[in-house]
Amino acid sequence: MDHEGTFRIITIALFLAVATTGFYHRVRAAKSGEKISRREEGLPLMFLLRLFGFALWIGLLVYMIHPRWMAWSALSLPPWLRWIGAGLGFAAWPLIYWMFSSLGRNVTDTVVLRKEHRLVTEGPYRWVRHPMYSFSFLLFVGFSLLTANWFIGLMGLLALTLLVVRTPIEEAKLIDEFGDAYRAYRKRTGRFLPRLRGKSA
Repeated sequence: MDHEGTFRIITIALFLAVATTGFYHRVRAAKSGEKISRREEGLPLMFLLRLFGFALWIGLLVYMIHPRWMAWSALSLPPWLRWIGAGLGFAAWPLIYWMFSSLGRNVTDTVVLRKEHRLVTEGPYRWVRHPMYSFSFLLFVGFSLLTANWFIGLMGLLALTLLVVRTPIEEAKLIDEFGDAYRAYRKRTGRFLPRLRGKSA
């Protein structure tokens, strides 16, 4: 049985599902015509985050076009582990849709808030302040196992690590905008995972 062909088709289906979801919500948010600056992240962080993110998507696209072109970074993983990756990826997809639907027109790809940004506390934001990063982690663990490729996994890990590094800048912007309302929200929610009762965020 051609397992690689099967996993390639699954990767394409998952990629299209997630990319379509993200594209729709980002285009919808961008219809305001508002210009969003990315420089407030800091130039090194801005550059490296886009570099690793771009490399990740290129790696995935090359794998989907022809898996053998990514053979130089292939891992020898058993099929059952790759099926687990597929399960994780498809579990992440509805969670990502839920997150985007809850965030609405507030979506940006940087720390700068939109002029009419509102504090979102519903959907996954009821429990977690940054579900986009949590669900993206689940998705890219899924992609890494599904493609059995260390380059895709490494680029995903580096990009997500930089997002974690960027989080304090993002939260400082939210405090500047929403003040005590955000401080209270931060006390009752976890940053990437739901808070355990009695534990600090």
